[in-house]
Amino acid sequence: MSKAVRKTLEESREGGNPELDLQDKQITSLEELPGLLLMEHLTRLSLPHNRLTKIPPSIANLVNLEILNLFNNAIEELPTSISSLNKLRIFNVGMNRLDALPRGFGSFPVLEVLDITYNNISEEESLPGNFFMLESLRALYMGDNDFEVLSPLIKNLKNLQILSLRDNDLIILPREIGELTRLRELHLQGNRLELLPPEISNLDLMSQRSCLRLECNPWQQIIADQLLLGTSHVLDMLKNDSYKFLYQRYLSTGSQPPPKNFEAKNRKISRKREVA
Repeated sequence: MSKAVRKTLEESREGGNPELDLQDKQITSLEELPGLLLMEHLTRLSLPHNRLTKIPPSIANLVNLEILNLFNNAIEELPTSISSLNKLRIFNVGMNRLDALPRGFGSFPVLEVLDITYNNISEEESLPGNFFMLESLRALYMGDNDFEVLSPLIKNLKNLQILSLRDNDLIILPREIGELTRLRELHLQGNRLELLPPEISNLDLMSQRSCLRLECNPWQQIIADQLLLGTSHVLDMLKNDSYKFLYQRYLSTGSQPPPKNFEAKNRKISRKREVA
């Protein structure tokens, strides 16, 4: 541990500073930082761009933590105890090596922003059963993972305003996504989507402060043609009865998704290396 890190810890402990920034300090373990996990006064802990491989269960001692930033480390697993941080509002664990989230992860009562971008998470195998009970979420960033499907339980995230699913392997979206009435940003670029559920047209995604990203998907021609004219034309088309019939037929025939775009996957891996 460097002298600078030791001094920062001492100043925070002695001065009662609620915010502790240890960005890019070559830290490999939280347990090597004396007294850190006993600083109950902390409300913000920033540890991005370090070399952490795990988070100890004693992270739960930081009972007043509201913001936890673990972006760009090498974390492979989170402890189940982390969900006992009842005051956590913002949690960034993007750019790590997670292939699953721990049991009980959906227990955060006031979590508003969750960033799990740039990991290896896939919905069917990797999300705990209560994940979609995070009803306080306003922003959910899940880009650059390995999702092929998204649970219909997404509808339970009633307060969601931003949903980023870019650069995954999504082959279809659940109709229930149309029940997210507060959604203002939906990022779907870089997946394997061919058609969109008509229910997406129920969302307010065309106002001045809204955003809908659809590029880099193998769209069927009916969507590709409208997308050339703009996303508003796509949303208008989704309301059309003929499109709804087409979509229902698409579901009933069990159309096979296109093969995985390995070139896109390689691009994702390259981006991870660049950020690291």
